[in-house]
Amino acid sequence: MYILRTNIAEWTDEALWNTYIQLTEAEAAFRVHKSDLTIRPIWHHKADRIKAHILVCFLGYALWKTLQQWQSRAGLGHSPRTILEEFSRIQAADIVLPLADISKRELRIRCVVRPDREQAILLQHLGLTLPERLRPPEMPQM
Repeated sequence: MYILRTNIAEWTDEALWNTYIQLTEAEAAFRVHKSDLTIRPIWHHKADRIKAHILVCFLGYALWKTLQQWQSRAGLGHSPRTILEEFSRIQAADIVLPLADISKRELRIRCVVRPDREQAILLQHLGLTLPERLRPPEMPQM
């Protein structure tokens, strides 16, 4: 049972409740930023950096909420934290092979480790497939 008080007499009970729910959602968003996304306040002094930091926080939270909705539609609950913890164990490995010529160059193949049973089930419910190989990052030419 909740008891809510306000000094705004014009609000209906429903308007007061909806405002309270918005407040709890905003507080939950800040908790997600601090704990799950580990985005802490950073004290910037330049307007451009402040705007960039707000953008990064907003994008991180938007991705979090998108994953939450995606997870909910797949019938996997409402906590992206569990999915991210499970998927964080999926790794990629580089296989490096020397080329046969005299250039001392090497062939680098980045492979994704096969998911375990639980990860495979999650991927299937979300409609995702992992690639077998990833392209290595481009190295700048010198």
